[in-house]
Amino acid sequence: MKSEHHNLSRSYRVALGKFLSRDASSSLEVARGFGSRALAAGLLTLDLARLHEHTLVCDILPKVSPRKRAGVIRKAGTFFAVAITPIEKTQRSAQVASAQLKRFIETLSRRTVELAASNLELNLEITQRLAAEKELENSKLHSLKLLHESNRMQQQMRHLSRQIISAHEDERKKISRELHDVIAQVLTGINVRLAVLKKDAASNSKGLAGNIDRTQRLVEKSVDLVHQFARELRPAVLDDLGLIPAMHSYLKVFTARTGVRSKLIAFPGVEQIDSNRKTVLFRVAQEALVNVSRHARATNVEVRFRKLTGGVGLRIRDDGKSFDVRKVFSADNRRRLGLLGMRERVEMVGGTFSIASAPATGTIVDVQIPLSNTPGVAAVSANKLVQNTDL
Repeated sequence: MKSEHHNLSRSYRVALGKFLSRDASSSLEVARGFGSRALAAGLLTLDLARLHEHTLVCDILPKVSPRKRAGVIRKAGTFFAVAITPIEKTQRSAQVASAQLKRFIETLSRRTVELAASNLELNLEITQRLAAEKELENSKLHSLKLLHESNRMQQQMRHLSRQIISAHEDERKKISRELHDVIAQVLTGINVRLAVLKKDAASNSKGLAGNIDRTQRLVEKSVDLVHQFARELRPAVLDDLGLIPAMHSYLKVFTARTGVRSKLIAFPGVEQIDSNRKTVLFRVAQEALVNVSRHARATNVEVRFRKLTGGVGLRIRDDGKSFDVRKVFSADNRRRLGLLGMRERVEMVGGTFSIASAPATGTIVDVQIPLSNTPGVAAVSANKLVQNTDL
């Protein structure tokens, strides 16, 4: 029985397919013959309707575009109406068969349309879910990248904090050592001299004048040392007279101490910037000159203040030996800390900091600071140089 039903299903599929592919009257004769064969096999109208629905939904419609499905359904209904005629004649009148056929075709059409709509909604939902999953995956990767970058920056900040604390402690040790070894000894010598003077004044006044002179020289030396420490910590001339005199004074002492010839070039407008920016420019120049004296082995250095459109520029050029800038910035040493300190000072006032070093040309430190807190300084304009001093 199952084999007979399978053969009928296959025959119906083939016959319906041929009918839909070519509109021929012979195909309708095949439909009538199939109806007789189904009747002989004991199939009822409902059985044949189920067979028609299964063939149409599972085998025919999936291969047809949605736009042509309604026409295919109507045409297949004609084939089905002819096929069930032999069965209907034996069961009920043609009028009843026609009514059932109409209801069945309407139901089949509705179910087919609903199925097509469900498929479209399912495809849309699948597409949306795939897009959401991809977006979620991208968001996850981005979050992991941000987390990794945050951890790296935190580690770098902790390392820099330790370096800064260590640098401050080294400076404290240096100042403490200088105070103990130099100023304390001089003051002790002054105290001894005063004791001698007190004793000589009571017994012998012949050598009193000489002892007083030597004591005065010790006092003068102590005053000079105190002034030197004060200049290194914060030069009073920067607040009292301005940036150019302070820089000139510092370069004079720098040349006398290191033997490196220095030149200062500036324009008067640099004194119009606020005190905070003057301090930044002075400290950057000071740190750059310290690096020149310690590392560059230079014979000449030039400090130039430039007038920029909307800002002030500072360029420090030496003719010493070059170094690998990237390597220094990536290394964990004091020289890197000095360069980072210069950059941090400049960026605090909205400026830009860069450094370049190459063999046979030395090193150039370039700073651009805006007159206001708006970052970015335009290109260099015409410079009015009012000071060109060789020290």
